[in-house]
Order: sequence, then C-alpha cells, then structure tokens
Amino acid sequence: MSDETRDAEGGEPLTRREARDAESPAVGVPLGDAAFPAFDTGSVPPRPPLPSSEESSPGWGQRLDTADHNAIREQWRAARDEFGTHVSHARDQFDQANERIKQRTGRDLVLAILIGLAFGGALLASLLFIKALFVPFALAAALMGVYELSRALRAAGRRVDVVPQLIAAAFLVLSAYFAEPWLAWVMLFVAVAFVIVWRLVAQMLAQDGRTYGDVLTDAVIGGFVQVYVPFLAGVALILLEQEGGQWWVLSFIAIAVAADTGAYAAGLAFGRHPMAPRISPKKTWEGFGGAVVASLVAGVLLAMFLLDLPWWGGVIFGAAILLSATLGDLGESMLKRDLGIKDMSSWLPGHGGLLDRLDSILPSTIPALCLYFLLSPWVVL
Repeated sequence: MSDETRDAEGGEPLTRREARDAESPAVGVPLGDAAFPAFDTGSVPPRPPLPSSEESSPGWGQRLDTADHNAIREQWRAARDEFGTHVSHARDQFDQANERIKQRTGRDLVLAILIGLAFGGALLASLLFIKALFVPFALAAALMGVYELSRALRAAGRRVDVVPQLIAAAFLVLSAYFAEPWLAWVMLFVAVAFVIVWRLVAQMLAQDGRTYGDVLTDAVIGGFVQVYVPFLAGVALILLEQEGGQWWVLSFIAIAVAADTGAYAAGLAFGRHPMAPRISPKKTWEGFGGAVVASLVAGVLLAMFLLDLPWWGGVIFGAAILLSATLGDLGESMLKRDLGIKDMSSWLPGHGGLLDRLDSILPSTIPALCLYFLLSPWVVL
C-alpha cells in the first residue's frame, strides 16, 4: 500500500496523520446518539422551557410586587376616603342636632354630659371609699358657690364683701362635720352676724351717702348667702357623719340628679306647656312629669337596694327630694331673673355656674337629713 491514501469521495490524497485522525475520533468532539446506542434517553427529564424575554428580563419580579402594592394602596385609600366621608356626615348630623338642642335649651349637650360625668365620678369615688374625702369636696363646692353668688350680687349693684363671706363659709362648713350637730346652728348665727357686722362697719367707713334701705338690703343679702350655700352644704356633712350617712348623701344627690335629667329629657322630647313662664320659660309640665317618674323610680331602687328601706320608704324619699329639688330650681331661676342674668357664671361650659347645678341639691339636704331620722327605724334588718 502506498504511503498516501485517498478519501472515500475520491478527493485529494490524505497524509498519514490525517488518515489516522480520521480512523479515531478526536477528543472533546460530541459523538451523538449513534455512538451510544444502549443509552436510555427517556430517563432524562425534559428541560423546562425558557422564560419569555419579558419574564427573564432583570427586575420583572420587582415590577410585579410594585404593581400589587400599588393596587393594595389604592384600595386602602378608597376605603379610608369612604370611611372619612361617613364620619364627616355623622359629625355634621350630630352637630346639627346638638345645635337644635342648644337653641331650644340654651345648653351644649356634649359638654354638659362630659362635665357632669367628671363631677359625678369624683363625688362617687369620695363616697364609696372614704367618706371623709367628701368633706374637702363639699368645702370647695361651698366656697365656689359663695364666690359665684357674691360676684353675681355685686354685679347687680349689691354691696357684698367676698372675703368675709368666704371666711365665714369655711368655718360654717367645717364645723358641721367636725363639731356636734347642734353647734352648726350656733355657727350659722355667728357667720350671719359676722358678715352683717362687717358690711355695716364697711358702710360706715365708706360714707358714700348710701340710703338706709340699701344698707339694710345689703346686710340681709349677706346673711342670705351664708344660709343658702355654706349652711345647706353643712347639713349634707351632718348627714354624712351619721352611721351609713354616706349612702344617704349619695342617694339624695342621685335622686336630685335623676329628677333634673328626667325633666330635661321629657321637656326636650314632649315639652309643650310652660310650667312657670315668668320665672323659667323653658320649664314645662311635661318635663315635670318626667322628673316625677325618674325621681320616684330612683327613690324606690335606692331605698330597696342601697338603704335597706321598704319600697314605700323609697316613694316618700323620692317625692320629698323631687319637691325640694323643683322648688330650689325655681327659686334660683327667680333669683337670676331678678338679677338680670342667665347663669351664675360661665365656669362650667354646658352648665353655666356651679350654683346652676347645685340649685336642686342644696335645698334637698334638709329633707334628706329629716328622712334619715324618720325612716331609719324602718331599716330592714
């Protein structure tokens, strides 16, 4: 055989190296399926399809998360706007209703309720835990009431000395709790005499030509301040000092508040017929009917479940407090009309002054103390 061979196609002759390379496969060259006929290609799992160009592009997952986040944000924003619309609509309706109530009754209902709850909570806490805590509460209320009434009288042209009024009121209230009950009457006489003498001496030093009638009126009014506010507050402390007296104090205050609330609610809903138009034009007989129901129900419930009295004792208690509370309310309304003012002050928004809230409570101390001694023998053992 010659040193050179020809290819199978009959082409150019091949060298010995080229012929040798043709007989043996080159290293690293793929041989295909024909070179391995026994290999099972079906056992190899199919290759997953390649993602599209958009999905395989950088940031595709990030753009998807951003789209979902934007959709959720839009839904939350729409829900928030809808909720805000409902809240705004409800607020407008409430403001309109409150304004109608304010025009009819002259009181801001929301502020009146909030302030009433605050004072009621403080009063309730002082009576439930340590009844002696009610003493500074009553003293502060008496001093504020004396100050309010004195300022209102001075604004109307009456000569009322504020400082001696406050001094006498403090001694009168404290003696009612820390001294014997009969000394409260002695202290009342001393307090009235103190403020009257002070006024007369001050008038003598002034020498301003004031008539004897005006001076006598100023002196009588000064004594009235001591009787109306600190003495009646002291009667409540006399009742407080008795055995179980804190429950009686809580009960008569609760009945007075129930009567006031019942009158307010019934008068607002059904009030058509004025009760005393010349004294208080906004009080109606329908409101008085609501006060009767509320006070009697409160009296019976408190008598049976708090004071251990029979139900008929609760009826008597509720009726007595209703009568005194109504007379006290009308009496203060007549006093304010005589002074030409609507409220004693503006310290309590929605209520007016402190005396505007104590006008039904202070006169109720007298029947509450009397009924304590009259009904105590009927306490259920």
